[in-house]
Amino acid sequence: MIILGGTPIGNLGDASPRLREMLETVAVIACEDTRTTSKLLAGLHIENRPKLIALHEHNEGDRAGEILRLAVDDDVLVLSDAGMPTVSDPGFVLVRAAVEAGIGVSIIPGPSAVVTALAVSGLPTDRFTFEGFLPRKSSDRRTVFAALEREPRTMVFFESPHRIDESLADARDVLGADRPAAVCRELTKMFEEVKRGTLGELAEWARDEVRGEIVVVIGGAAAGASVSFEDALAEVARLTATGLGLKDASAQVADLTGLSKRDLYQGALGSRPKI
Repeated sequence: MIILGGTPIGNLGDASPRLREMLETVAVIACEDTRTTSKLLAGLHIENRPKLIALHEHNEGDRAGEILRLAVDDDVLVLSDAGMPTVSDPGFVLVRAAVEAGIGVSIIPGPSAVVTALAVSGLPTDRFTFEGFLPRKSSDRRTVFAALEREPRTMVFFESPHRIDESLADARDVLGADRPAAVCRELTKMFEEVKRGTLGELAEWARDEVRGEIVVVIGGAAAGASVSFEDALAEVARLTATGLGLKDASAQVADLTGLSKRDLYQGALGSRPKI
């Protein structure tokens, strides 16, 4: 069968006894990066030397068939570099193919950066949404944040340290400077840090260099929160500036805010400079 294994997100001491036992006995491991998995085996003092097959976002579709053929007669352990395979990591395509082929899929639970960051953020944990990695471009990030502006649940994002300052600035501009949030850095590692505050405060803090693996947690919209017509028009203008047509931009903002598409379209037309 296919066995998904949750690996440490930083501290090797978080590897479960079940994962260690499987690593000592399994013959084949499909892993996101063979070098990272080799370091994991060495770090955990695993004497077993399983066959390592690279399984990453660029080859998962091609490799799935080969791995499933191996899983017919033996167990194949699937690992990502850190955390749980399939969650913003390779593995989903393989699992879906295994299910369709009638091949068993099991799991060895383990650490999760999503739940770990949520738990220590100090923000509501009763309901939350995981949004994965934020887009690289500012315009795309702002579109994502605009779509989530009225989301009432706590939101969890992954982000690169090279873009965290720009992403927090985009979140501040779209969601509001007073929205509560937390930046969780290097979770479970020696230099673990959780910076809590408003998006305005965190955007200012991130202007200095921020390093390490980062998870951003942002509080949901307050009950009854609404978007003013002026702010909605500003969002229409921003979307049209990125190349989106006025009708499409008005429709998109209307869907997000509940305001009238016609009123937004007419308002945007009226705010355009006269020639």
